[in-house]
Amino acid sequence: MAPPDPNSDETSYVKMASAAVDSRGTDMSLLGSHCQYSYCNQLDFLPFQCQSCNKTFCLDHRTEDGHACTNPGAWAARRREAELAKHSAGEGKRMRDLVAQKPCADDGCKTVIGTSLVPGVHCANCNRDYCLKHRLREDHECKAKVPIGARAASAAQAAAVADGAKSALERFRLWGAAKKQQAKVSFASPSAKPKLAQMVAVNNLKKTAKGDAKLAPEKRVYLYVEAEAATAKAKIPKGEFFYSQDWVVGKMLDAAARSLQVQNINNQSSSEEDKLRVFHVEGGRLLEFGEKLGTVLQSGNTVVILRGVGPPPDLIEV
Repeated sequence: MAPPDPNSDETSYVKMASAAVDSRGTDMSLLGSHCQYSYCNQLDFLPFQCQSCNKTFCLDHRTEDGHACTNPGAWAARRREAELAKHSAGEGKRMRDLVAQKPCADDGCKTVIGTSLVPGVHCANCNRDYCLKHRLREDHECKAKVPIGARAASAAQAAAVADGAKSALERFRLWGAAKKQQAKVSFASPSAKPKLAQMVAVNNLKKTAKGDAKLAPEKRVYLYVEAEAATAKAKIPKGEFFYSQDWVVGKMLDAAARSLQVQNINNQSSSEEDKLRVFHVEGGRLLEFGEKLGTVLQSGNTVVILRGVGPPPDLIEV
């Protein structure tokens, strides 16, 4: 017997008998059929057809055991052959290892990777393959290596971006120092006008700043927030926001990046070239992620979001 079509719609070893039409056009299923089990012969208006022996039976004798089927298991065998005839998901596709057998890409390592005992680990940053011992970027000095296949222009472009970030940081340092010196001179004057102007500016900032309305007013610190155009490209360059004094700088940075729509991968990348940092203009320094806002910032201050400037102790004197 030829194997059935794998796409057959057979879902059960019994099914309702198909309708038959006589010469007068009358649907015979409306009259029912007699059960073909020899000891029954009952008229059933909803007969069942056995898919193993192709005979018609009533409800009580529709199963193979119920009517002592003359060809038991035929339907199940056909279904089994149909399932075996189907192609598996990976049939015809060649499976290959991501890393072929070769030495570890670390200069001082001679371990052969890509074997069943020593699988290789591919570094997407430098586009090389390493053993388990040198799989981390810090272990194979990833920063010092030019990625395989990278264009020289790309490396030069990355260096230009890094230099731009440092120059931007220096520019903001000078701006912050000048603004701080100006504030000292102004506040040293006996006149109350500068202080009054500052209070007016803060009051105006409170009217326009956006933030979480659930924060208690006495806990809020109102800030001018900007994104440095060269390194931290933003859809919204600047804005006025308020945050909780109890927040740390890292939490404020996440919220500010969302508000200005700046790409923030601080929690995904360990490279300082990718990380965002917060520069305090009036203080003239980069802020640590763990510092509390209420300790280092005051309402009316300006902070700038920069990328790729490195941690504070490495670049500036706090």
